[in-house]
Amino acid sequence: MTRSARPKLHWRGTLLYPTALVAFFLLLQWLAGWLGIAPAQQAALAALPAVAALVISLPLRVKRCWGIAHPWQHLGVIAPASAVARSLLRGLLKALALLALVLICLNLSGDISWEPRLSGALVLNALCLGAGVGFAEELLFRGWLMGELSLWLGEQRGLWLQAVLFSMVHCRFDLPPLLLAGLLLGLLLLGLALGLQRRADHNLLWGAVGLHGGLVGGWLALSAGVIVIDPNAPVWLTGPNNPIGGVEGVIGLALLVLARHPWWKTSKRR
Repeated sequence: MTRSARPKLHWRGTLLYPTALVAFFLLLQWLAGWLGIAPAQQAALAALPAVAALVISLPLRVKRCWGIAHPWQHLGVIAPASAVARSLLRGLLKALALLALVLICLNLSGDISWEPRLSGALVLNALCLGAGVGFAEELLFRGWLMGELSLWLGEQRGLWLQAVLFSMVHCRFDLPPLLLAGLLLGLLLLGLALGLQRRADHNLLWGAVGLHGGLVGGWLALSAGVIVIDPNAPVWLTGPNNPIGGVEGVIGLALLVLARHPWWKTSKRR
């Protein structure tokens, strides 16, 4: 991408930018609670203006601090429609493959029962959740964070550190040590897989959006509308709340990462 100027980064800005976004989200969530909105709806209502703030502020930061003349193209959001569609489809297919692996393992272990109860409202909810979480989090983590860390530390360190921070942000630290370790490992592998997906797509963001959003929305549709997990099933297999931290989730993500051989190098191969 064409640069309009040399990067003008400072560590204070790198720290303060996400802090300001999170503070804005928490403030909105507090205001929703103060207005008497139910706790279950507070995060969803606060997320919309917080994502809008990210979408408005990020291209300004990329242009000013990274020296990029065309921020949305550099972030991998704007591209020819055919390239976007191919990238998105590849990500969605990988999400479906990972979810199929989870279902096969849980079915073979006898820890799920099949009780289809999908509704139009549930499908719409899963699609909206997958699209919203996939786009917003990929724009923040694989768009801004990985890009800014790469400018500071180089591409490989940026790839690893964004995955580490992604796992820390999403982890539940109230879990027992073994479950905590499994969840951290699963989230780390997911962060690596998403970063490598963007790299393989020539920096287009949409493959990572499809993979991330497909996992989030797909698991919601499956767990709420297709299967019932045995409450006595071992958590090390099913994972805490979702299969990312379960054995089959870790194995599936590890295979996805290793499939990018040689995964430690910048590669243009899909």
